[in-house]
Amino acid sequence: MYEAGIRSVIDLRTPGERARDVQDRPAWLTTVTVDLDGPENREFWPYYEDSGLDGTPLVFLPHLAAMPERMGAVLTALAQAPEGGVLFHCMGGRDRTGLTAMVLLHVAGVRPEVVADDYLQTARLGGVFALTTDAQRELIPIDELLRQHGTTAERAFLEALAGLRLDELPLSPEVRQRVMTWRGVLTHG
Repeated sequence: MYEAGIRSVIDLRTPGERARDVQDRPAWLTTVTVDLDGPENREFWPYYEDSGLDGTPLVFLPHLAAMPERMGAVLTALAQAPEGGVLFHCMGGRDRTGLTAMVLLHVAGVRPEVVADDYLQTARLGGVFALTTDAQRELIPIDELLRQHGTTAERAFLEALAGLRLDELPLSPEVRQRVMTWRGVLTHG
């Protein structure tokens, strides 16, 4: 990571997930924790947990609408990270990381079909991680679960991307500028 220029990590996991991480991180690496899920929001999660949809793109827009401050905290951490590369991660790299990557690639102006393919590649490479669990604790392949809900992973992701409204995220003007320019690297013109 050092040779690749990574100097910061944004850990999107819940406190319980982070507690299982017993490895020390090097002193040169800044780590910021932002629980993107917000599992204490018991008004939001039961439907998605009971249906198994919590690991799919069908949760992306509802999550952003219900808890915009969560993504706002992630983007603030990214914008305020020290100079150098920033790596962000969750457990499987598909849902919380996928949502964050979707937002950032959208900001960078990447074509929707390319952003969707990036997300789908994570699912293709994820193997066992491309499963979700319903209330009865049954493991279900995400593609099958989404078919049961009348969609596909690609369609659900593209619809989430099309519905993304960055102006609804609570960001200070300075953070918004840093995010919209990828920390001063991008110019939109």
